[in-house]
Amino acid sequence: MSSQPGSFYEQENFIDTSKKVWNYSLLTDEDIRNFQQGTHYSLYEKFGSHAIQVLDTWGIYFAVWAPNATSVSVKGNFNHWRNNEFELNPRWDNSGIWEGFIPNLGLGEVYKYRIKGFQGIEADKGDPFARFWEKRPLTASITWDTNYVWQDAAWMKNRKKHNALNAPWSVYEIHLASWMRPDKNDEESYNSYAQITARLVPYVQEMGFTHVEFMPIMEHPFDGSWGYQGTGYFAPTSRFGSPQDFKAMVDAFHNAGIGVILDWVPSHFPYDSHGLFMFDGTHTYEYADMRKGYHPDWNSYIFNYKRGEVKSFLISSGRYWFDQFHIDGFRVDAVSSMLKLNYSRKDGQWEPNEFGGDGNLEAIAFIKDFNETIYRDFPDVQTIAEEATDWPGVSKPTFEGGLGFGMKWMMGWMHDTLRYFKKDPLYRQFEQDAFTFSMMYYYDENFMLPLSHDEVVHGKSPMIYKMPGDEWQKFANLRLLYTYMFTHPGGKLLFMGDEFASSVEWNYKSELPWELLQYDSHAGMKNCVKTLCHLLREEPALYEKQFEKGGFEWVDLNHRAESVVVYRRKGENPAEDLLVILNMTPEVRMNWKLTTYGKKSWKEIFNSNQVVFWGTGDVFNPEINTTEVDKNNNLFEINLHLPPLGAVVLK
Repeated sequence: MSSQPGSFYEQENFIDTSKKVWNYSLLTDEDIRNFQQGTHYSLYEKFGSHAIQVLDTWGIYFAVWAPNATSVSVKGNFNHWRNNEFELNPRWDNSGIWEGFIPNLGLGEVYKYRIKGFQGIEADKGDPFARFWEKRPLTASITWDTNYVWQDAAWMKNRKKHNALNAPWSVYEIHLASWMRPDKNDEESYNSYAQITARLVPYVQEMGFTHVEFMPIMEHPFDGSWGYQGTGYFAPTSRFGSPQDFKAMVDAFHNAGIGVILDWVPSHFPYDSHGLFMFDGTHTYEYADMRKGYHPDWNSYIFNYKRGEVKSFLISSGRYWFDQFHIDGFRVDAVSSMLKLNYSRKDGQWEPNEFGGDGNLEAIAFIKDFNETIYRDFPDVQTIAEEATDWPGVSKPTFEGGLGFGMKWMMGWMHDTLRYFKKDPLYRQFEQDAFTFSMMYYYDENFMLPLSHDEVVHGKSPMIYKMPGDEWQKFANLRLLYTYMFTHPGGKLLFMGDEFASSVEWNYKSELPWELLQYDSHAGMKNCVKTLCHLLREEPALYEKQFEKGGFEWVDLNHRAESVVVYRRKGENPAEDLLVILNMTPEVRMNWKLTTYGKKSWKEIFNSNQVVFWGTGDVFNPEINTTEVDKNNNLFEINLHLPPLGAVVLK
């Protein structure tokens, strides 16, 4: 038999046009081999539903993998949801694929697969490859194409420099539903993709963030999962509009010079009856051994990374968003849970791998293949791991023994920093080692500093109320923390609402408390973060060597009792070095002496105590006096005024 798609069936004497489902295939023998071996990375071109023309007749071709099924049929409004009327054909090659062409069926039709599977179990399942789904609580798939005329050619041509590791990275993390709602107290009230775009793009552009990161927009049935329990691995959620509407959003961000990162969840999926769980009556997509296949933390199920078909499915999903939606990066969720067989499991609840270790060898191989594929096909993007252990080489290339991610969330920095800033300033002198610890291991990975949604939910309190002191001190402390974050090496990520010091924990059911911006304190915080975002973009010393040892240097850690810390940020040009001075107590320090090398002339380019930030504005450095103390070593003493709970940046 020929391996060309459709060639066996295209002859009229092989297609019985009297049948409701024509025996037709888009899949080649090579497709099947790669699918089974876990090396087919564009399954979305063949699986799912596709509008095509067969024998001069337009219709929809369906292909679904259900290896333990005894029959699979397509049902929907077009046949009044009757079972077993439009039965798909099992492929002759025992691949477990059911396929067929339904003539005169068009786009926009809702449908499900009626699957009779293992031990006679019957279920109605959504299409794992559907590109569009009904809006929840409805759960059917929709025949759809994703055709779109892109307008972002300039961005795509030049995005390599925007997404490079030596480019500025300030990421605004967003939950699309709750960033802003038409009715702020109605969780059923949604802005459309177009309405969100009209408001969000100018806002992000004004603030100066380089990228946005959307919490999972892939289709998911339950709002309370925030998108992390997904059923549609190839479909943006229909809550806000169509796939084309989402493409238009990405397009708009690109034309505003802003990159788009998506959360992607290849670690687990929910047990919803229309989803992947027990897809054909048995464990098709998930491990059958619940010591590996069940996730106790999230009451969900873990993909069987050993199965070639599942691996092809997942990598195809990842590749789809880069290929079809022009996205600039993935933040891959819960990588730690994928790597460790004993993740959230006690002794006896997990089985070691073949070498006696706790690593999931199949998941490790999948992650490496995924990253190699993405960087091979889209070299100007980034993959970012949410990985919270000390697993080595997460952001090292696979050819160096790493997992191949571009960056890794620096969870240790987040925990240490928040623990430090929660302390009464009087006691910070005893916590300096913990505060500076991040630079002991910083160069092990390409780190992104995350202050994410996870830090402002479940009783952890909003950022502003993590800070000690009275109201003024809380805001000063938070401005100080953000300045430290934006001048620390690495990428930065800030969750929506943190930029104006939201006074409530994030609630996915409502919207951000935008009314706070009428108050000078919150408007000042927004101005501070905006200024820091633009400072990051404008100062090469803050990003050119952000993942290199040569990009950072401690200058003064000897004033522990005063809790004053000084470091230098360095780029390619020494003349553009920056000095960062952090005063971690509410004491004003006039005529503070600092000795460092370099130029005699320094200028204050940032002060977190400015009036426009809701600071006092009365401790600043309009002119900076320096004295040469060692001509041979080019050392100068700098005389500074340090504001209380304030940060000063010199150039």
